[in-house]
Amino acid sequence: MTLTVEHLTFAYPKGAEVLRDVSFSVPAGEFLSVLGANGAGKSTLFRCLLGGLEDYTGTIALDGRDVRTLHRREMAAHIAYIPQIHRPTFGYSVLDTALMGLTRHLSPFQSPSRELEDRAMAALEKLGVDRLAQRNFATLSGGEQQLVLIARALCQESDILIMDEPTASLDYGNQLRVLEQVGALSQQGYTVLLSTHDPQHALRFSRRVLALQDGAVAAEGETRQVLTPELIRRLYGVESVLVDTPGGTALLPVRGGGADV
Repeated sequence: MTLTVEHLTFAYPKGAEVLRDVSFSVPAGEFLSVLGANGAGKSTLFRCLLGGLEDYTGTIALDGRDVRTLHRREMAAHIAYIPQIHRPTFGYSVLDTALMGLTRHLSPFQSPSRELEDRAMAALEKLGVDRLAQRNFATLSGGEQQLVLIARALCQESDILIMDEPTASLDYGNQLRVLEQVGALSQQGYTVLLSTHDPQHALRFSRRVLALQDGAVAAEGETRQVLTPELIRRLYGVESVLVDTPGGTALLPVRGGGADV
């Protein structure tokens, strides 16, 4: 399923435009990283994609169908959202948390069947956290919680996964573990849109990059062609260099290399 955004423009009431003429397309199985400084429009873009904001001009379409014509259950069948952090009010188990992704398959007050529980366990197993199924979600590490939230999204059986800075609150090791799992899902055919403040994450894991600056597209295309020191200077006011390492190309900041902004 292809996600297409054409000439998307949005402004909050009595405010300046937050998104200006944003256009891009994401084919099935693509891993797109969305980069930009704070206030660039990343979160607002995702809210538009998820149907949380509808008072925009332009078009957001799934395989040519305007998403504003889709019922919420139809949207959930195609797009799943993984938040940066999740703090449940009650002491849900990991399995219960994953099962929340199956609500569109249930009528009100209906309990999950054994088949749905098996589906939730399969999603947890795919992310390597099935051993934690009976643990209290709130007692897990940040990385484990994020993997469970991704499993919950997989339970929706959606084609597209939207992640708004999913590694922002994680330590370095957990960031890599989560992103490696996300990259594996993309290899399996899931479409991934992930916002991040770390260009190195995009360079290592994503095939394409969308860079936003002041609500407009600053660059879009294949990661290794688009993600240059010039773009990093433009987005963040930081000097950097590309360095070849045994683990691949790395984008490193230059000491004392802050640019004039």
